[in-house]
Amino acid sequence: MPPLIVLRHGETEWNAAGRMQGLGNSPLTERGIAQAQAQREILARQDLDGWQVMCSPQGRAVHTAAIALSPMADFIRTDDRLVEIGMGKWQGLTKAEMAAGSGADLSGFSFYDVAPDGEGFQALEARCQAFLEELCQPTIVVTHGITSRFLRCLALGWSVDRFDELPGGQGVVYLIANRVHRKLE
Repeated sequence: MPPLIVLRHGETEWNAAGRMQGLGNSPLTERGIAQAQAQREILARQDLDGWQVMCSPQGRAVHTAAIALSPMADFIRTDDRLVEIGMGKWQGLTKAEMAAGSGADLSGFSFYDVAPDGEGFQALEARCQAFLEELCQPTIVVTHGITSRFLRCLALGWSVDRFDELPGGQGVVYLIANRVHRKLE
């Protein structure tokens, strides 16, 4: 497994409002733009010669990549396998709105797996695994919260059942190399 740097997009308007984005999109907030600029400063301190860049095609990830990777990356390729987990009928809703309509347990992260008409963990794992299996050089990935955790679990050789053990956060940069995980600052 080649080294992997994983960036989560900066804060969006829906993140700030507590809304589930899934396959939807909302623009970066001023804070989200500042987070992407901070990612650029972190990446500028790394030797990224020979690294490729892959990005979710969703607007918030593309916007983050454009800020965080300029002027380092000449080319940013998008890959549909890096989109956020689909939230189905819960897309755009807050947890309170989701609970009112379903009575589901919304503690932890398990609700991502049971969203009505959502993608579910099994499908997310399959697309993340397929993405990682094709990597043949060090790669910077710009993606989303849950997708990031699944990618990092798999890159570490962990079962995705442990994805909630990994840290999250918006505007963060994680390095996975030789099955070791660390946050770059």
